[in-house]
Amino acid sequence: MGMNRKSAALLLLTLGVSAASSLAAQTSTSLDLFNSAPLQASGQNVIPLFDGWFPNADGTYTLCFGYFNMNTEQSLDVPLGEANKLEPALYDGVQPTHFDPVPNPTLTRAFRHHWCVFSVIVPEDFGDSKILWTLETQGDRLEVPGWLLPAYVLDEEFTTGRDTVAPYLSLNDDPPNFRGRKGLWEGPRIAKVGEPLPLIARIMHPETGTWLGWSLHQGPGQVEFSPAELRLDVANGTATTTATFDQAGSYVLRVQAINDTEQQGNPTYGFEFYCCWTNGYVRVDVVE
Repeated sequence: MGMNRKSAALLLLTLGVSAASSLAAQTSTSLDLFNSAPLQASGQNVIPLFDGWFPNADGTYTLCFGYFNMNTEQSLDVPLGEANKLEPALYDGVQPTHFDPVPNPTLTRAFRHHWCVFSVIVPEDFGDSKILWTLETQGDRLEVPGWLLPAYVLDEEFTTGRDTVAPYLSLNDDPPNFRGRKGLWEGPRIAKVGEPLPLIARIMHPETGTWLGWSLHQGPGQVEFSPAELRLDVANGTATTTATFDQAGSYVLRVQAINDTEQQGNPTYGFEFYCCWTNGYVRVDVVE
């Protein structure tokens, strides 16, 4: 099946500017639009991304996936199914169905990519196998493979090269005892439509200033966080927020906690180096 010019442009954006430059001369203004203005308020695609992998202590491996929403204002929702799936099917179901626009944080410096929003654990004998994430947005079907490519190996929980560590996290009254991108899962909690649900994130880190960002990961409706991002002025403390749902159904909320101290006032700087932060997920059943 042939690739249309818009799909080709999107593929080039995932491969890099050098590849795009060589093909741009062979295409019309359809590709020129993506080259000159890849970020727009709305109408653009979400690009699924493979962020890398890391080995686990038990011999298994964790593969990390993120995404790049090329819209600065428009969020997109793609339910699980043919337009949003992981293959082989046994890994399907952990990927997001809600895709926030380009991040625009106020408590840290801006970043573009939604980094490692979910992960998949594969067995020790995974070898050269691949996990394929298919995502269709704005009429374009994009696919990204994840596999144990040596160049994509990640530091996890901490990196000695930059002397940074992921925060420990708890999503209930227990002390923080989990860190890393495999993700801490909590719930299900019960909430009612239109009534704020209290959420807590307990943090332990050697330094002050941990940044936390809450997002909708999966769900049939919209969620309002108040607030959606927080900064802790202590090394060990609790960050609280609320989530309000506009319709009933089953939801997953995602929180990411990161504290990179290399750049003062920019705790999310570590995203750019693929290390180190902690993911948390809260299942919520919302009733009328």
